[in-house]
Amino acid sequence: MAKQTIEALIEGGKATAAPPLGPALGPLGVNIGQVIAEINKKTASFKKMQVPVKVTVDDATKEFSISVGTPPCSSLIIKEAGIEKGSSNPKTDKVADLKIEQIIKVAKMKEDSLLGKTLKEKVKEIVGTCRSMGILVEGMPSEEAIKEINKGKFDKEIKEEKTEVSAEELKELEEERKKLAEEMKERRDEFLSKAKAIISKMSGKPRGEIKSKLTEAEIPSMIIDELLPAEAKPGEEGKPAEKKEEQPKQEKK
Repeated sequence: MAKQTIEALIEGGKATAAPPLGPALGPLGVNIGQVIAEINKKTASFKKMQVPVKVTVDDATKEFSISVGTPPCSSLIIKEAGIEKGSSNPKTDKVADLKIEQIIKVAKMKEDSLLGKTLKEKVKEIVGTCRSMGILVEGMPSEEAIKEINKGKFDKEIKEEKTEVSAEELKELEEERKKLAEEMKERRDEFLSKAKAIISKMSGKPRGEIKSKLTEAEIPSMIIDELLPAEAKPGEEGKPAEKKEEQPKQEKK
């Protein structure tokens, strides 16, 4: 019997008959309401995350089956961390902390798509992803956490595949998250103050020269771009205007 498959990316628990699913399912003759309800039931645990869904429909019987993939590792980590997004400057700004049990949980959810042969290796892959997101593991930067994993510090938890975190531990993580946010704000204010002082002192100099000085002072690139937008080059404000004026003159001729 011929079968047709529809694939789509939907928000967990919030699939609707609107695009992309509705228009794709309509021509297949299935009960769209039933399909949507089943998808939402299967993806309820992935709220606020984009989830890959595959709907296979039998052309003759109109029976359907639904298979649900898992969101990207980064989305699962964000959910476990209780944050909106990862750090924009992960090298210096840490936005959350995770317990090893939460890392194991994500590794198990993504085990089919990870490269590691053992759960321990897969756990290290997830820790590696935390590094690029500015997320600590057991209060440590990811590099240190991986070293501790290699030493066997978390072998018991990994062997027993522990994925549960107590209410008390979750409360501690929340407090740590608030502390990290406060530290990040203080650090940003310090960088802004330092950067503004440099820009003021170098007023009138070319943007490139000022940017080099800010970079040398280890000001984060995000703050540099914020204070020195490309369209407003210090000391070169007249150049863009001159170029814009030349074109009309040529057109008049």
